[in-house]
Amino acid sequence: MMKKILFFALVFISTTSFSQEMRLLKGAITENIVVSDSLKETLSLYLPSTFEVQKSWPVIFVFDMKGRGKASVSMLVNAAEKEGYILASSDNVNDSLSISKNVLIANRMFNALINIVPIAKNRTYTAGFSSGAMFASILPTFIKEIKGVVSIGASVGNIEILNSKQTFQFIGIVNRSDYSFRDMLDTQQILNKLKFSNQLLVFDDDRILPDVNTLASAFRMLTLTSMAKGDVVRNDSFIAESYGQFLSKANSFVSNDKPILANYLLLDIKKVFSPLIDLDSLKISQKSLRRSASYKKANRSQNSYFLKESFLKGDYSYFLEEDIITYNYANLGWWKYKMEDLSKLDKSATLYERQMSSRLRGYINALISDNIDFVSADKNVDLEALNLLYMIKTITDPLEFTSFLKIISISSKMEDYGTALFYLEELLKNGYTNKSELYELENTALFRITPEFNSLIEKYLKNARYEIIEQ
Repeated sequence: MMKKILFFALVFISTTSFSQEMRLLKGAITENIVVSDSLKETLSLYLPSTFEVQKSWPVIFVFDMKGRGKASVSMLVNAAEKEGYILASSDNVNDSLSISKNVLIANRMFNALINIVPIAKNRTYTAGFSSGAMFASILPTFIKEIKGVVSIGASVGNIEILNSKQTFQFIGIVNRSDYSFRDMLDTQQILNKLKFSNQLLVFDDDRILPDVNTLASAFRMLTLTSMAKGDVVRNDSFIAESYGQFLSKANSFVSNDKPILANYLLLDIKKVFSPLIDLDSLKISQKSLRRSASYKKANRSQNSYFLKESFLKGDYSYFLEEDIITYNYANLGWWKYKMEDLSKLDKSATLYERQMSSRLRGYINALISDNIDFVSADKNVDLEALNLLYMIKTITDPLEFTSFLKIISISSKMEDYGTALFYLEELLKNGYTNKSELYELENTALFRITPEFNSLIEKYLKNARYEIIEQ
């Protein structure tokens, strides 16, 4: 099917004024749209197939902290198409920059987009995944025009900067297997106390990321809230249809023996629809659900594993700190044992135990990554501690090749070629194939000309760069 193309003139205002003709695709992503020519900033933009310039549109600015504008937009395209939202994402926001610089980049993108497409007043939102979601959640504090946030897999970036006089709608989306799930539950309680409009869409799935319908539900909640505020003309049929869809989803949770998920959703329904329709029957249904034997049993079980999880997280945090302080390489076996324990729990017949295991694995890797960042940020980097952290990371996340590469680099820098050689072979055993990267790895100039290095390259990847001379 041929894509519809819109042509219209655009005036950018920066240090100089200029105009350019743009080709914007409907129903597709347009890349590399200039935000600031002088700063070489660009964005990716998605317009729904129903887009027309005669009306104003809600927009969601999607953030990825690696500047992957097109990739981040593409993950929300289907939901945006379904619910009638424009998507835009900066190619320049990056976690290597300060928060203030990223906020300025975001603000320039906002201002540029206002001049490109007709934006609906009071219907400007942000969204993101993980770290991008955390950044998206702090932007309303700095940019008052943002009225809501869709946060996928992350709680609010900084609770302390929230202002009860400058509220926004926060919609969290999270898998119960995601390590951030409990943080997002806690965040919800805080937002309730601060009188922030908030919802938490919780799901169970083999995949951590939500499906299209869940994402679309979040977008629809934004629309319904705008309707309740009078920013969108009230549409009774739309309200009734939406209410039916959400209620049907809650009932399906009950039918599939997931009463806790049903209760979470009923709480969200009550928050979203209470300004729009009478909810007496819903309140009765929710009360009945919470009194049911299935809900009470499930709630007890989940809370029991929450408690166990808290104890285990305390252990991981304590031993990691001790290992770093004492350079306790001997404790690598303990970490291997703990990961084997989690692997056993992954096969548990109990859903809540499997979910706990997944959350704990995510927590461990996040904890190690945080400590790596902390040690690396020191003016005088403790290479021993840093190397140990990467060694632990190879145990907790063996398919993240970066950790192996870092050990090889750091060990070579310390002239510990035995350790470098060991982790090189472990890396190759795990399926790493980027030979050119190995030959360009920082601090390894002396290591990679050794016969041992090239023998391993020849064994696993063939065609070693340097000749191996037999003695």
